[in-house]
Amino acid sequence: MSSIEQTITTKPASVFSLFSPGLLPATLMLGGGVVLYAVESYITATIAPSIVRDIGGLALFSWMTTLFVAAGVLGSISVATRPRGIGLRTVYIAAALIFGAGNLICAIAPVIQVVLAGRAVQGFGAGMLSALGYAFIRFVYPQLLWRKASTLYAAIWGVATVLGPTLGGLFSQSSAWREAFIVLVPLAGLMALSARWLLPRVEDDRLQQKTPILQIALLLAAVLLMSLAGTTEQMSSKIILIAISMVSVVTMLAIERKSANRLLPKGAVMIGRPISRLYLMMFTLMMVLTSDIYIPYFLQTLHGVAPLVSGYLVALVALGWTLAAFLSASFSGKRAGIAIVVGCLLETAATASLILFLARDNPSGDLVLLGPAVVAMFLMGFGVGLGWAHLVAKVIGLVGNSEQDKASAAISTVQSLGGAFGSSLTGVIVNSAGLADPGGIPGSMSAAAWLYGLMALPGLVAVAMSLTLKPASA
Repeated sequence: MSSIEQTITTKPASVFSLFSPGLLPATLMLGGGVVLYAVESYITATIAPSIVRDIGGLALFSWMTTLFVAAGVLGSISVATRPRGIGLRTVYIAAALIFGAGNLICAIAPVIQVVLAGRAVQGFGAGMLSALGYAFIRFVYPQLLWRKASTLYAAIWGVATVLGPTLGGLFSQSSAWREAFIVLVPLAGLMALSARWLLPRVEDDRLQQKTPILQIALLLAAVLLMSLAGTTEQMSSKIILIAISMVSVVTMLAIERKSANRLLPKGAVMIGRPISRLYLMMFTLMMVLTSDIYIPYFLQTLHGVAPLVSGYLVALVALGWTLAAFLSASFSGKRAGIAIVVGCLLETAATASLILFLARDNPSGDLVLLGPAVVAMFLMGFGVGLGWAHLVAKVIGLVGNSEQDKASAAISTVQSLGGAFGSSLTGVIVNSAGLADPGGIPGSMSAAAWLYGLMALPGLVAVAMSLTLKPASA
């Protein structure tokens, strides 16, 4: 047991136990890494228009997100596939320096191509930092605090959904997009410098194996293709890209199942194994949640809500996630299992209910219709937050020490995959359902109804999987 673990007393554990004197340094370091990834994901999306207005490159606009997401997935994978003998603390230092270098490249970029290079470097380091938050859990916290750490990370992502665009808006208003990158450089340097003293040195207990290059290449191709599908305008191109991406994933899973050189933990691609069902639930929950990206548009078009207000209303999804994460943080055993099931049901039902409450012509913003829609938005996030930390704890608790890094890295990878697939599918659905043609009120109503009807279906998969989980695996 490490010196950090020894600081835990016999008092009932809560999320605030993570900030006790003995655990505070590690919590700040690991939580800080997740903060950088989460907030940066949203800041750049907000300042991107300012970047292209200043240095040009509108044709490459979508690549700023595409490269960041793809590099983030590769970064999270690299935590588990790093060369043998390199400890997690060394990886953390490298990740912080890489993230800082990516921000510096973006800040001094004279043309959009250099910004894109910086975004790739930045995303790689951010993906590593996010995966390291989960990889370090078993080394810095005793098992009774694993859920609490996962709760904290979930809350960070919820807060970042609001904080990121807000900070990005401040930098955009003053055309200070370079400063938005440069302010993170010294912070990343400080984190790299502090890691040697604030994070424990742990041995590399992974099994010796070769890097599964083929699986990594197929997964990376799937993410890139799916991200591109979400940004291309032509419907036929979207469908082709999504189809090829899905083939890449299926091929990767088939190779993974037969290969002795695995990217994922043992049993992760076999639906009969609990860990496989856990990852599938994470994937589908994130897919469903990404349907919220069109909520501001539908609020403005169908309900007459002002743009600023619609932005605050959709932030209720993040607020629901955060509040539910803290509410369920103390659950364990059977209560944790119930929280997962209820959470899946809530997210699915809330998403489907938007067919009735959001897909309506309500130009005057009648609260009788708008009120239930707002509640449904909150419950979408609440459902995910209710069970997410428990899913993470189950994943970490199911695998042996030699595969912990794989299991932890896969959490971030699956989360990114769910978001990429979900955002691309939402674009295909709304455009196929008439958002642009015929457009207007009829097109928006049709698009909203089809979107929330179809995007609730993956939630049913999550519900079915949740019913198969046993409390004993908590």
